[in-house]
Amino acid sequence: MKAKITNMTEGSPSKLIITFALPLMVGNIFQQLYTVIDTMVVGRALGVSALAALGATDWLNWLFSGLVQGFAQGFSILMAQEFGSGNYKRLRKVIFNSLILSVICSLLILVISQACAHPILTLLHTPDDIMDNSLLYLRIIFLGMPVIMAYNLSASILRSLGDSKTPLHAMIAASITNIVLDLIFVLIFHWGIAGAAIATLLAQLLSSVYCFYFIRRIEILKTAKEELVMEKAICGKLLLLSSPIAFQNTVIFIGGMIVQSVVNSFGVLFIAGFTATNKLYGILESAATSYGYSMSTYAGQNLGAGNIKRIRKGVRSAMLIALATSFTISFIMLLLGRYILTWFLSGDPAQIEAALEIAYHYLAIMSLFLSTLYLLYIIRSTLQGTGDTFMPFVSGIAEFVMRVGAALILPRFLGQDGIFYAEILAWIGADVILLGAYIYHVCQWSRLPNAQNT
Repeated sequence: MKAKITNMTEGSPSKLIITFALPLMVGNIFQQLYTVIDTMVVGRALGVSALAALGATDWLNWLFSGLVQGFAQGFSILMAQEFGSGNYKRLRKVIFNSLILSVICSLLILVISQACAHPILTLLHTPDDIMDNSLLYLRIIFLGMPVIMAYNLSASILRSLGDSKTPLHAMIAASITNIVLDLIFVLIFHWGIAGAAIATLLAQLLSSVYCFYFIRRIEILKTAKEELVMEKAICGKLLLLSSPIAFQNTVIFIGGMIVQSVVNSFGVLFIAGFTATNKLYGILESAATSYGYSMSTYAGQNLGAGNIKRIRKGVRSAMLIALATSFTISFIMLLLGRYILTWFLSGDPAQIEAALEIAYHYLAIMSLFLSTLYLLYIIRSTLQGTGDTFMPFVSGIAEFVMRVGAALILPRFLGQDGIFYAEILAWIGADVILLGAYIYHVCQWSRLPNAQNT
């Protein structure tokens, strides 16, 4: 069995986008099972306090994972462009240089994350009664940064070549492994919250090994010795593309951490309810991230081939698909969300009811505005795929300003409920920047003399 690469410069854009996105969508759902299973096992087996400890780590965990994902995603942009242009020799050089940079970046992030874990948890006003568990979970997860980078890079290589099915198979295997190990480490070995962290890392290690195995079997990636050389120009281009994405993620997640610090000030029950909904957030946006990866690859390959008009056609198709998907998910969450949220909560009935009320209120607000998040992913990923990673970075700053401003100001007027609107306003702020940037690029593309009109 071999990885199946796909040329996205030919064929129906709608069909290509959906066909590419569907495996990613299923893969994202399985990836979210990492978080969901961790949350369910911890919440059910260890109680509300342990669930709050897990929730208090969310934004800090996402911050450093986002750095890793940002670099890997940025590296894949140049890969997709070289694949679309048919320059396979340069593609192989890009992949090799990406591998070296990934090793360096992951080790630096490991050191920085370990040094920052305790000070940032303190800065976030993490309650004393959950601090030890939160810190333990982060220490273990951060030790696995090279493993997280290995999976993200290998999956990015495959996606840049139009293969979204191999990462899906890897994620299914990893999710099953994670579920089994969660149950063994937490329920049988009684390793507590540390067991959930170890299970997650071992599952990601399996998925990265699986993806690398199939990458080595792709014929056009068979590398000659003379191609295994670091090139300053390629490394510079890769860092130029990836750094804005990595720092964009950093800015967004720092904003999230500030929101978390406000949430932490409202007490353990509010943290637990807020956490329960945040665990569903990954499922809410799973289709959006899938369409985003699809558009990044689609735009990158078509830019490499000079098919500018085809990029615009793909964006229109992707927007319609994304809107239809977001409306469907919103309806399901509004209808069944309260029931689904009960899966994450256990303990005293009065505590469960209080946390559930908080969680569902937040979920309902997010569901009503979900379409703005889906449009954000389509436009941002298209811009990144065409090599513009700066304006998405600017949109990340807009997200930060809106999210932090809302978190600090709205609770003064709306009470605890005000915090629920921080995420919505962040999406809207980013959309305004991204739509403006996309319109500007469309005007610029129309003037390119070598752009094909097919």
